[in-house]
Amino acid sequence: MAVFCSSSLGTEPGYAALAADLGERLANEGVGVVFGGGRVGLMGVVADAAMAAGGEVIGVIPKFLDEIEVAHQGLTELHLVNDMHERKQLMYSLSDGFCALPGGLGTMEELFEAATWTQMGLHEDGRYKPVVLLDEDGFWKPLIGFHDRLVEVGFVKPDKAGIIRRAGSIDEALGLLYPSSS
Repeated sequence: MAVFCSSSLGTEPGYAALAADLGERLANEGVGVVFGGGRVGLMGVVADAAMAAGGEVIGVIPKFLDEIEVAHQGLTELHLVNDMHERKQLMYSLSDGFCALPGGLGTMEELFEAATWTQMGLHEDGRYKPVVLLDEDGFWKPLIGFHDRLVEVGFVKPDKAGIIRRAGSIDEALGLLYPSSS
């Protein structure tokens, strides 16, 4: 599963705690983590927690970001790619679903592109890949409101409205990402 999140820790200590809890839980559930490959911010927290719990963690980082975000060493796999487009394409192909933690523009960009690919059937063989916002504290509430508005005014078709889902807990997120195992 791909985890989209910030390369910084943000201002709320709960974000890092949530990232650590998610990384550990994914490892304990046997769910591999695919992430942006950096050792900094929430990305690093997710990866460290998953690795500490014995999980599989695959990082994908563009060469130019290796100098800024510093590629996380000691992962199960680390892919250095040429650019952001190659990063996202590889992350999407390695993942069966997507979970977004709090983050900034990069997180939202990855989230929206993954959702768009799902909407348009662009993932391998047109497979449906769920997109979940992990939202324990209401961080994503404004985005959900905006998404609802897109549906209301006809820019997102009602039958596609459920591509981006909100989860208030890790348990709920896993239930949305892997409904057959919950």
